[in-house]
Amino acid sequence: MQCRLGIDVGSVSTNLVALNEDLEVVSWIYNRTQGKPIDAVQKSLGELKKLLPKNTEVSAVGATGSARYLAGVVVGADVIKNEITAHAVAASHTVPDVKTVLEIGGQDSKLILMQDGIVLDFAMNTVCAAGTGSFLDHQAGRLSIPIEEFGRYALKSETPARIAGRCTVFAESDMVHKQQVGTSIEDIVYGLSQALVRNYLNNLAKGKEPEGPFVFQGGVAANQGICKAFEEALDQKVIVPKYHHVMGAIGAAIIAGDASVEKTKFTGFKAADIDYGTSCFNCEGCANSCEVVKVKVENKTLACWGGRCGKWEESIDRT
Repeated sequence: MQCRLGIDVGSVSTNLVALNEDLEVVSWIYNRTQGKPIDAVQKSLGELKKLLPKNTEVSAVGATGSARYLAGVVVGADVIKNEITAHAVAASHTVPDVKTVLEIGGQDSKLILMQDGIVLDFAMNTVCAAGTGSFLDHQAGRLSIPIEEFGRYALKSETPARIAGRCTVFAESDMVHKQQVGTSIEDIVYGLSQALVRNYLNNLAKGKEPEGPFVFQGGVAANQGICKAFEEALDQKVIVPKYHHVMGAIGAAIIAGDASVEKTKFTGFKAADIDYGTSCFNCEGCANSCEVVKVKVENKTLACWGGRCGKWEESIDRT
């Protein structure tokens, strides 16, 4: 069996997906990155190998996510793409007439406007936690509720509490006040869900005109309370794909397969056992003082990135 491999390495999760020739998901892996992207990629690669048939051949590999360059070096990616492109491609593959992609991960969130499979506009939030999954994780912890149960509590709400969502500090202050006056946990939880959605739309959709069909992606899409809050705010149905949590990896795999790769650069599943090392330094060759990252195996430098002029990338011995 031939398959395409997609890898999405973010600050919170590392996701790998294998697609067959019909672009169907054969196997997928979802692991926590835990601040160690190389270890997470190697662990996930080893786990994926066990799920695939022994005669599987990888025809193309795509990498995306905040650590996409690092992941690309580790596995030998044929294509390295940004998250916007990867998520847009995956959404368009799943829902061909999609016009708006809502994506919320653990540390960032994205809004992508599309037309006929083409990205028209997008916005990203990488600095405010109040519009991301970490916001919900933190509040669930304060309420002593497993995050997996958050959506179930939200759906039981009858009179959701009005909670300020523009900042985690204000949200926590409101939440404590609501608890003190006897507001039910269910109403607080759904109030928090609505607050996150308001923050997301106020920040990312400001000045834009999102239209349906809407596709909701990312780990937070599993939360039924957030889905309901989006549908109320947008007054439209929101579609949650079956593999919503690994859509970035799916998009990367589709892109890699469509790139007409004659021979893949894939290192092989043995990459799970190679001892990679990383280091970084500030290049003082000019006033830019770029921070350059190196990936090595033993004493050989495999890749460099981060410099504006490209001299460090060009200095690598490819033989």
